[in-house]
Amino acid sequence: MRFAAKSIFSLLVLAASAPPSAAQSVTVSGQVRPRYESRDPVAGVRDASTSMRVRVGVTAAVSPGLTVFVQAQDVRLWGSEANTLTDFSADNLDIHQAYLRYTGERADWLTTTIGRQETAFGEERLVGSVGWTQQGRSFDGMRVDAGKGASRLSLIAYSLADASAAAHQADAELFGAYASFGDVGPGGLDVYWLLDRNESDAATNESTFGAQYAFTRNALSGRLEGSLQRGERVGADVSAYMVGARLGATFNEGKAGVTLWYDYLSGDGDTNAREARTFNTLYATNHKFYGFADLFLNIPAHTGNLGLQDAALKVSLKPSPATTVGADYHLFSAAQIGSLSTRRFADEIDLTLSHRYGANLGVTAGASFVIQKDGLGELGRLRENMTWLYVMFDAVF
Repeated sequence: MRFAAKSIFSLLVLAASAPPSAAQSVTVSGQVRPRYESRDPVAGVRDASTSMRVRVGVTAAVSPGLTVFVQAQDVRLWGSEANTLTDFSADNLDIHQAYLRYTGERADWLTTTIGRQETAFGEERLVGSVGWTQQGRSFDGMRVDAGKGASRLSLIAYSLADASAAAHQADAELFGAYASFGDVGPGGLDVYWLLDRNESDAATNESTFGAQYAFTRNALSGRLEGSLQRGERVGADVSAYMVGARLGATFNEGKAGVTLWYDYLSGDGDTNAREARTFNTLYATNHKFYGFADLFLNIPAHTGNLGLQDAALKVSLKPSPATTVGADYHLFSAAQIGSLSTRRFADEIDLTLSHRYGANLGVTAGASFVIQKDGLGELGRLRENMTWLYVMFDAVF
């Protein structure tokens, strides 16, 4: 691992110091993001820690239309190394992104990206970069983007697992097409298809079809989205769906806002059924949707295959251009009751305060209070109320 860390550092130095003949322009970017968190309880006790993300990226415009990007990343907990002097192996250093991107000189409406890359579609409901987590998510493969103006089509072909690698026993892939039409009435329409495939003995060959319409008109904004899942999931036939809606309004020249929010993810109350009816959120950034305390990151596993209903009220205030205050209230319940005595999972209150000190530094603090209900306790997920606090600094260059 020490050799790998030196190799990554050497590549970044060489790229940044490349002569003009090797690169028309080279840009270096980076991020340092420490975050303190306290969660009570975790396995019955309070847990507090500080994690930190460090990223360094080099962008080289190699030739007209061709860009190469390499981004190294280190993610760690403060105090995780075995010794402050003798442990310098950089165990968590990795290449987060490394790709070449080509835009045709004549066909400037067509861009191809090949390599390791972040991908976020729409509001990241099904495919997202999961920016809240310190490690984030990236995919290995190819993406093609075509379009001009307000309309765009994106095609992806990503390798999720390769049987040739020691860590995997079977191949797995993600394919998809995501089309956006920006001028549809007062808003934009997105239409998509995703194919999640795993070639193991308990095979998965699951398609997700869906559409989202989002609009902004004067002080009103909204979103309506629906998805269907069909195919095969771990050997079972899939018949699942998701619907979501939000409606928001801003006041006082955008300094205040209120949003009503509802999501329904189908569940399966019959554990003996040969059909999988629970909606799978695939590779989403679920932190953005189902409460900041992150009780429902892995759906369907975190809801016991019973699906999820989330009704929320969100309020935001901007006391200054650089400061935002938010308060969200979620009511979480199961879509199917199954063997539970109640559908109620939990109520959650999320409070956030964000402030930017110029373009390169921001700080965010938050507190979440989870009021546990019997449904979540009966699943063995949470048996008492929970509190989560955090403070995060984000410096970029």
